[in-house]
Amino acid sequence: MPHFLQKFPLYLVVVLFGVLLAGCGGGGSGDDVGDSQAGGSSVPSGQESAVGSESVSERKAVLSWTAPSTREDNTGLDLGELDSYVIRYGQDSENLTQQVVVPGAAELKGGETPSYTITGLKPGIWYFTVQAQDQAGLLSAPSEMVSKSISS
Repeated sequence: MPHFLQKFPLYLVVVLFGVLLAGCGGGGSGDDVGDSQAGGSSVPSGQESAVGSESVSERKAVLSWTAPSTREDNTGLDLGELDSYVIRYGQDSENLTQQVVVPGAAELKGGETPSYTITGLKPGIWYFTVQAQDQAGLLSAPSEMVSKSISS
């Protein structure tokens, strides 16, 4: 297994945590419960900072992270070797029951920040991790878990 997949969480922690909290004003927002199926959409870099401007019908978490540039053994990693990212999330930190695969990791150009918005979150505390998946299907260890509180 490529060594970068084991070190990947170190690249995610700072960016993921900061954007997760800043993306929706740090405390969650919205007042209308979405359906029980969480949907999502890709968010172009630079559009995730609309703090406090969510509509009442949205309960979302904006996740953003840094793609790794080296493997755990410090050898270079071409972004073209990455296939996708897997975001796991749920309201029980010990049992993240939902996931979304974010394709297109190889299409990102240097300097672009991968991001994803998860919508339709019920009120409460939500927990998130991100993993990188290479073209061979190997997953990194999960990033450090981050959380977001969604208000009712």
